[in-house]
Amino acid sequence: MSDRLRWGILGTGFISRAMTSDLLLTGHTVTAVGSRSQAGADAFAAQHGIATAHPSYEALVADPEVDVVYVGTPHPFHAANATLALEAGKHVLVEKAFTVNAGEAAAVVELAAAKGLVVLEAMWTRWMPHMVRIRELVAAGALGEMRALIADHDQKLPTDPEHRLQNPELGGGALLDLGIYPISFAWDLFGAPSSVYALSTPTPTGVDGNDAIVLGYPGGQKAIIHTVLDAAGPNTAVIVGTEARIEIEGTWYMPTAFSLIEPDGTVRERFEQEVPGRGMQFQAEELERLVAAGQLAGTVLPPAQSVAIMGTLDEIRRQIGLRYPGE
Repeated sequence: MSDRLRWGILGTGFISRAMTSDLLLTGHTVTAVGSRSQAGADAFAAQHGIATAHPSYEALVADPEVDVVYVGTPHPFHAANATLALEAGKHVLVEKAFTVNAGEAAAVVELAAAKGLVVLEAMWTRWMPHMVRIRELVAAGALGEMRALIADHDQKLPTDPEHRLQNPELGGGALLDLGIYPISFAWDLFGAPSSVYALSTPTPTGVDGNDAIVLGYPGGQKAIIHTVLDAAGPNTAVIVGTEARIEIEGTWYMPTAFSLIEPDGTVRERFEQEVPGRGMQFQAEELERLVAAGQLAGTVLPPAQSVAIMGTLDEIRRQIGLRYPGE
């Protein structure tokens, strides 16, 4: 057996295709895919050159040639799909948002710990090279005292009422699909917020279409976040400190460049680095590192923080009056 973990892909939608492409591009081993139909699994396997195509998720997680399962289904199914894989003894990488709510997230994390398995939220941005460097600069005090994060995730996406993003049954809305990125970034920089304020405009289907969020912190920092489903924004982010600011270019949550800028406008550092594919392989490398080291949690995004972030999202949804069917 190779020292690489053998990946199984659960779900065959866009995000699973992107993840699989990055895994294969960077030398990871993908041995199987599972879909809700044999035809869907066969088409995905043929597209990516995967040896085994399973007609169900149950068959995928039972495959002895699979060590770790990537869950790429819509987030209302994440908890059930992750639980299925964990019960089968597989490590799990779960797409973000981790689940629909904090209760589901806690149950998944508790099960993984009881089984001695790694569960990791696929917040891929956390492990990208520019984010690694930003954390280094923040830790070194390069910005002085941090004051604010200002970030948007605004996309012009389909408005068809039948589309997944518009469908309450599928956990649609801007917050869990788009807003999760800057909210997770704020957690990465400042930790747990002490106050949450949110305004929202619903879509005709009743999900959140446009959210403005302010997170406050005990040290006085603020995270100012905007996310919208039907309009394209710059998708940039700025971290403001007393001695410098970091301006991250669009699209800030994907591989990109940033500048460390002094108050007088002098660029103290410019960061650029080529990344293969979309950059989704870095989260896979983190999961494989944890397994090899015999660890259940890392420092960049431990499972307990994924649960806590879901708690922040729950509070935002409480304020804007958004509940999903079954909650």
